[in-house]
Amino acid sequence: MGTSERLRSVAHADRDRQFNHIVGNSPALESVLAEVQRVAPTDSTVLVLGETGTGKELIAHAIHNLSPRCGHPFVKLNCAAIPFDLLESELFGHEKGAFTGAVAQKLGRFEMADTGTLFLDEIGDLPLALQPKLLRVLQEQEFERLGSGRTHHINVRLVAATHRGLEDMVARNEFRSDLYYRLNVFPVLVPPLRERRADIRQLVPHFVEVFARRMGKHIEQISQATMDAFISYDWPGNVRELQNLIERAVIRSDNGVLPNPLPIPHGITKPSVASPGTLQDHEAALISETIRAAGGMIGGPHGAAARLGLKRTTLVSKMKRLGIYRPRYQRPMSELGERSKLTT
Repeated sequence: MGTSERLRSVAHADRDRQFNHIVGNSPALESVLAEVQRVAPTDSTVLVLGETGTGKELIAHAIHNLSPRCGHPFVKLNCAAIPFDLLESELFGHEKGAFTGAVAQKLGRFEMADTGTLFLDEIGDLPLALQPKLLRVLQEQEFERLGSGRTHHINVRLVAATHRGLEDMVARNEFRSDLYYRLNVFPVLVPPLRERRADIRQLVPHFVEVFARRMGKHIEQISQATMDAFISYDWPGNVRELQNLIERAVIRSDNGVLPNPLPIPHGITKPSVASPGTLQDHEAALISETIRAAGGMIGGPHGAAARLGLKRTTLVSKMKRLGIYRPRYQRPMSELGERSKLTT
């Protein structure tokens, strides 16, 4: 390995450590990471915005990892996952006997995050009744546990995240304007996956490796057709949807080839009303085009089945159902045995 390659390898390893294995180098993602690097060394509150499944928690981790608080606690709480009557105790803690069922003292997330970073996910779901108390902690860095009159002083950096439009919620009186402006000191907008499609070529093998290692499987090939389908898909569930579908594909893989897990066969975008032809027509066109690209070869590592992420027998069955015939061409004698398995 030359000097330049070693430097690139070191830089890549440093980037992985800094950004907690955030995968991709598209311009849209690099712009976000540049903002993270800019705000991380400060103690300013950060509001991470973006659709569900875009990786907002990873951005929060990266802010913590690049800050002087790295090495101190990183504590997280999903405001939408905790019932209203328990959320105040989760945030601020309680004393023994503060309410029915409070059989022991409990530390809240703010105390647990002292000297570190507190990540409040889905901050848009924080009840209005608790918003003044959160505002006070952000402004004064102090609070009281439930059932106690003692004031606790803390040193916590807050990173909040939401997929909801807080500004619209403020206009509808569903979110306090003073808390919104206190949270919105430094907003970071995480782009949806459809706006960073260039990262899919790195995300797919990354997740394949993660799940294959976890399941003890060996995935040797991701077909070009499968990768193209991933890239053309709109990903309404963003990176989380991609991750879940790849996990499904790795589970179903039994021949070393990653099958296409997309809900629409082969990742074909469903035709609009104005688009001629049926979904079956589009599927047939994709199979025919793939066979031509493979030189008429069905099986083998470079055949149409592998390119589509299918077993050879599955592809042959689909071809018969769709009435697709393989084009004639000159093939080596060693491959002629395969012709008997498919009518041409």
